[in-house]
Amino acid sequence: MEESVEDFHFAVFKGTYRHRIDAKGRLPVPAAFRRALGSGEATVVVTLLDQCLAVYPHAEWARLEEQLRALPAFSKQVKALTRLLLSRAADCEIDVQGRILLPPALRASADLERDAVVVGVLTRFEIWSPDSWDGFVRDSERLLDDVSLDIQWPLPAATPTEATPPRRDGPSKAAHPQGKPNR
Repeated sequence: MEESVEDFHFAVFKGTYRHRIDAKGRLPVPAAFRRALGSGEATVVVTLLDQCLAVYPHAEWARLEEQLRALPAFSKQVKALTRLLLSRAADCEIDVQGRILLPPALRASADLERDAVVVGVLTRFEIWSPDSWDGFVRDSERLLDDVSLDIQWPLPAATPTEATPPRRDGPSKAAHPQGKPNR
């Protein structure tokens, strides 16, 4: 029986790990990521995304494919995105030692040689060359320092007035233990 994409509990990947790629192109998958994948996940889908390789569990990849199918099929941008993601995608096995064999063409496209940075990004993990990762972090930190973005992190805690909208019919009866309105 096939597992429904809607019923699947998606793995969450987080953290940053540094690993070495061996001479055959195998990269150890961090133990925390193997646990998040679950024991039944022997293959993943790897594709080139931006400057890195993105690694998706099959259920998440299936969800991504459904999202792509839902987009306007004749849109020039949708066609380009779909072509690029899918033409570069490869099913990659995770061996019994927890390593993933990365295809040579994908390694070359992401400028991966001996060292790699493996980064958890919610429902996928990414494999970066150390130089590309360091450049991305520098650029992203500058972006987050830009006050024009008006992003508050961490998000401020909700105040009681934000959590419960005020009633329009006067004071709340629940505010007084005997159910009488406050005066």
